[in-house]
Amino acid sequence: MSHVEEHVEVNVPLRTAYNQWTQFEEFPAFMEGVERVEQRGDTLTHWVTNVNGVEREFDARITEQLPDRRVAWMSVSGEARQAGLVTFQPVDATTTRIELHLNWAPDGLAETAADKLGFVKRQVGGDLKRFKLFIEARGVETGGWRGEV
Repeated sequence: MSHVEEHVEVNVPLRTAYNQWTQFEEFPAFMEGVERVEQRGDTLTHWVTNVNGVEREFDARITEQLPDRRVAWMSVSGEARQAGLVTFQPVDATTTRIELHLNWAPDGLAETAADKLGFVKRQVGGDLKRFKLFIEARGVETGGWRGEV
């Protein structure tokens, strides 16, 4: 398994950042390579990705969700093997630190090489920066799920 850790500070309150992150179907707006995410229940999502012409579909289950604190997941079917955790910490009343941890299993020579060359780390960092631009430009979340898992 490979591991990536990245973080970003967003200039919105904690609740706004967390609520937006729970809107999984909005992820294609800021996550490069994510074509579609379907919420299929409180804890199940279906993903379609396309990275460098390699399309993958998989289901991910939310294994832990604590409002305004953390969301953890793991893939449960399909072609991608991964697990992750995103945490939210208030810096002050209007700024939130988001930290993302991703564990994944590269599949084949091309993915192994991309991992060794830091492609995944750059991708995750870029996705977080695009999330920052997305939520700061809006100023408010597109929705939110406040349930606990």
